[in-house]
Amino acid sequence: MFVNMIDKKLLHYFEGYLTEKRKNTFKEVLANRTRHFSVVLEDIFQPHNASAVVRTCDIFGVQDIHAIENKYINKVSRHVAKGSQKWITSKRYKSDGNNTQICLDHLRANGYQIIATTPHNDSCLLQDFDITKKSAFVFGVEAEGVSDYVKEQADGFLKIPMVGFTESLNISVAAAIILQDVTTKLRNSDVDWQLSEEEKEILYFNWVKKTIKNVDKIEAHYLKNIV
Repeated sequence: MFVNMIDKKLLHYFEGYLTEKRKNTFKEVLANRTRHFSVVLEDIFQPHNASAVVRTCDIFGVQDIHAIENKYINKVSRHVAKGSQKWITSKRYKSDGNNTQICLDHLRANGYQIIATTPHNDSCLLQDFDITKKSAFVFGVEAEGVSDYVKEQADGFLKIPMVGFTESLNISVAAAIILQDVTTKLRNSDVDWQLSEEEKEILYFNWVKKTIKNVDKIEAHYLKNIV
């Protein structure tokens, strides 16, 4: 849906079902949303992990999640996600081909560098990461981490400093630490990280619709009465 296709009158009609507080909350959240960073989940099989990452993206203002499903179906637990899945844009890659390649190609075509999160090689430390470049952070399957294909195709590697005996973090914890760090730095930088006005308007329209119960019936009633 493009912004010039949005029926402004329909949006105004829908807004009548929302409180001013709700509308202002949407606009405040949109002002802090970004597509400068994106998250990729590669074959995550534990729903609670995928759901926690979705929730983390919402909390820190990262709008897009890309779910690669070569081996496992990416499932979201509503209990864990706490409704955050409604506000995040998710794209699933689940064809019979190399879904990882399809995903990475799509991201590169949209200007992203591919950053594999892994503690097992000469990775960039989180505190040294250059936040000025559009980046897609890839988090791999539990225990094994990102695939060899991702490692071969990655433009860079990122790791969280660790000083204990354990060499890895749960994926949802790692995602939270990384996104909190990079988004905080991003908002304190001169980088143009916010959504375009067009992107904000499209998301606002979608969020408004998701908020209203029986919105399809309400829309049908509206369209019937204006014909």
